[in-house]
Amino acid sequence: QVQLVESGGGWVQAGGSLRLSCAVSGRTISRYTMGWFRQAPGKEREFVAAISWSGSSTFYAGSVKGRFTISRDDAKSTVYLQMNSLKPEDTAVYYCAANGETAFSGRYRSRFEYDSWGQGTQVTVSS
Repeated sequence: QVQLVESGGGWVQAGGSLRLSCAVSGRTISRYTMGWFRQAPGKEREFVAAISWSGSSTFYAGSVKGRFTISRDDAKSTVYLQMNSLKPEDTAVYYCAANGETAFSGRYRSRFEYDSWGQGTQVTVSS
């Protein structure tokens, strides 16, 4: 069974940076589509970024494009989310997600495409 563990969250002032990591255990992730989602209090979980299994394609929510970068290191079974120029509206619990156990239809932005989730890491951006 795949297990995902996020780390790297914390508190930062607006304009600062954080790098989130998602360590995957239990399987090699070389064929996995990986994504990051976030959920703010009282809001739905929303798509942030995704990366194809090959790493050749990346996808971003419009609100983070140009500020966040998703990457993967399959040798370390780890996916990263580099977050720059953080804004107070980026405050949320950030979740790592993986699609590797079920057929993937290509809807990178849909949370229903992902079959494994981490517990989340809190990111707080103060103004």
